[in-house]
Amino acid sequence: MKRPAVAVVALALSLSFASAQEKSPGAGPIIVLETARGDIEFETYPEEAPKTVARIVELVNRGFYNGLRFHRAEANFLIQVGDPLSRDESREAYWGGGGTGKPIGVSEVTKKRRHLVGAVSMAYPGTQRTAADSQFFITRRPAPELDGKYTVFGQVLKGQEVVGRIEKGDLLRRAYLKDEAAKF
Repeated sequence: MKRPAVAVVALALSLSFASAQEKSPGAGPIIVLETARGDIEFETYPEEAPKTVARIVELVNRGFYNGLRFHRAEANFLIQVGDPLSRDESREAYWGGGGTGKPIGVSEVTKKRRHLVGAVSMAYPGTQRTAADSQFFITRRPAPELDGKYTVFGQVLKGQEVVGRIEKGDLLRRAYLKDEAAKF
């Protein structure tokens, strides 16, 4: 019996993430994105991207991402979030152009981290890698064409199927550090 392509892809994804359920050695805080379509958990890599991880953790702790919308969702590519303009649906034409106004100021691109399925990476405007601010994306497929161009600062541990279901305009209800969840 021939399996439909979607079933084969889903099986491959589930097998590739079966071993990725546990935190990697040397990984930092785990961030949970509570979305309208389910939760996404990803580990961070402070050893390779210390300023990037510190910035994202700071924004998560401030509640910056709570109530934002995914302003980009490209089938078989990636989803993106982090623009405060996305809180206002009437400004959809401008989504993707905003941030906190305080760029990280460095590009922490490394050859160690690749854009595999579920890579969490910083977005930046135009060609200015040091202008990365608050927007990040999660890959839906391997994207080697992005390697060496964007800072990979995390990897999805749980919820890659949720990443696959996210559509433009979907709500990110809350982002929090997994270890801090008991405080809410």
